[in-house]
Amino acid sequence: MNAEINSERLLNLLTELVDIYSPSGKEAEAVDFLAEYLTARGLPVRRQEVTEDRFNLIVYSGKEPPPVVLMGHVDTVPAFDYDNYRADQDGDTLYGLGSADMKGGCAAMVEAFLTFQETHPDKPLPAALALVVGEEETGDGSMELCREYHFNWGVIGEPTEMRPCFSHFSYVEIELTTRGKRTHASVSKPEQNAVKTMLDLLNTLIGHVEQHKDDIIYNVRDMQSSQAGFAAPDLCTAYLDLHLPTRYAIGELTAELEELVETEMAGQSKEFSLATIHNGYRLPRRGEMARVIEAGFERTGIPFKPDTFRSDSDAPLLWQAGIKPIVMGPGNLSVAHTNEESISIQQVENAARVYLALLMELSSPKP
Repeated sequence: MNAEINSERLLNLLTELVDIYSPSGKEAEAVDFLAEYLTARGLPVRRQEVTEDRFNLIVYSGKEPPPVVLMGHVDTVPAFDYDNYRADQDGDTLYGLGSADMKGGCAAMVEAFLTFQETHPDKPLPAALALVVGEEETGDGSMELCREYHFNWGVIGEPTEMRPCFSHFSYVEIELTTRGKRTHASVSKPEQNAVKTMLDLLNTLIGHVEQHKDDIIYNVRDMQSSQAGFAAPDLCTAYLDLHLPTRYAIGELTAELEELVETEMAGQSKEFSLATIHNGYRLPRRGEMARVIEAGFERTGIPFKPDTFRSDSDAPLLWQAGIKPIVMGPGNLSVAHTNEESISIQQVENAARVYLALLMELSSPKP
């Protein structure tokens, strides 16, 4: 049976979700809305407390969860413009905070589950749906999900333009601190200026990566110094993000960078520490779930184009917990976290069709 999604219902849901402001830590309104939406349409919803007044939503039939979960996060980064974060449609494009990352994926998953239930009322849901909080900051929603539930496989709706990613880059967040001497600007010395030392430190690390590790993606962010007025600052901090292909051993790479800093910047006051480490993974494209994914694309006629997810996500947290995650969702990661975030409505519909096809494949009798 080839069921069809309700495109109008899907667009309305996506628009309403984007209109709800839900940065990490303040997801309550979005979670309450989704809980009421799902319950009103007959889906069995469970709330899982993450912290006080913050909950994940988990949907599945029966007493025990099935072996596969479709997962999305309802939180976003903070708004860049509090007057202009809501949904705004222009033809096939829907603009708005979180439209790509990843309320488009969440809406598509919800629509797939609703359509499956409507067209297969006598069948239990063949997968669970998890809508989690906290992905954009600590990942506490996913960690709590993994603490209480175990699934064999996960499909995460991060923006990949519906390319199924069976592999995922590692992620390392390096915290850097430099110290200097606070002196009047007219008599300050470069070697005593914490910002100048930080610039040298960053140039040393970035230059090494660009020259010897050119397949690593790096990003410098959140650089700030102590308020100094007309004086040399005595403290500077910055974060260097590294997204690594799985061929790199994180321990060896970070030790190499730390040794480089100690050698090249001996005598300078600096600190090098690892704030976050997420190990990537590479799954083979074989076995039952790989067959289900490919068959789902065949059902819809949407091209099957496997890829690698080159950013950070909740997927490594699932992988660490023993769940095999495949990242696959609508939207383009390049517009996420920007003030021009947007998503193709057609691609969200295609995502819902693929997710629905997965549910139908999972519910089909095995040969």
